[in-house]
Amino acid sequence: MARLTTSEYDGKYVRVTDTDGNNFSGRAKYGNSELLECEWGLDEDGVFIEDVIICNSQIKSIDVIVPHGSAELWTDHLILRRYRLDDAEQLYNSLGTDSEMNKYSGWNPYASLEMAQETVQQFIDSYNDERSYSWVMDAYGDDVVAGTIGAYDYDNNQIEVGFSVAKAWQGRGFATEALKTVLEYLTENEGIYRVTAWCAVDNIGSLKVLEKSGMQLVGIERGGLVVEDRIYDKMIYEYRADGL
Repeated sequence: MARLTTSEYDGKYVRVTDTDGNNFSGRAKYGNSELLECEWGLDEDGVFIEDVIICNSQIKSIDVIVPHGSAELWTDHLILRRYRLDDAEQLYNSLGTDSEMNKYSGWNPYASLEMAQETVQQFIDSYNDERSYSWVMDAYGDDVVAGTIGAYDYDNNQIEVGFSVAKAWQGRGFATEALKTVLEYLTENEGIYRVTAWCAVDNIGSLKVLEKSGMQLVGIERGGLVVEDRIYDKMIYEYRADGL
């Protein structure tokens, strides 16, 4: 078998079978021999699939694949990755304890550490479904959870998207960056025709994100959003595969 040039797979979605018959799927990150020797004492190059290192000599086969579901997505400043159990504490501390985070929705799935753990587990359990789309925004790939983004309730070739960014990470364009990437992925890769979102009229930050990401205002439900004793007009946005 000819020696693999593993660097050619850097950044691509692949399925790897190793010499022990184990299978790994995900976005490949190339590790050159200098890095692997310095960090792990290995004397060859290889690829990372999430946190697994597969050395060149261990690769039986590697194939480029088309990902579906909550595939890892990269932006300029974020890795949109699947939830992990150890994300729960960060989500509770950054989103669950901040009352501003659910001011316009009334929904806080991270309000206690126990709720955060249950919510994360639910997302993890959903990943067997190829129509499950749930990511954390990992800032700079450093395992710092800056926010979350997902798409839900797929039906009749349309789906609804939502996002949250922790206060410490707001104002950096992360939400727009993440939403643009997810909209393109859902329509171009997953073949979903229509993506919708809604927002309270007073939530100026989120409205700007929806518009900057290319979503179009298609309707207003007067008094359509009630959160505790507050009533807001509900702004309805959409993004379509044909751009219309």
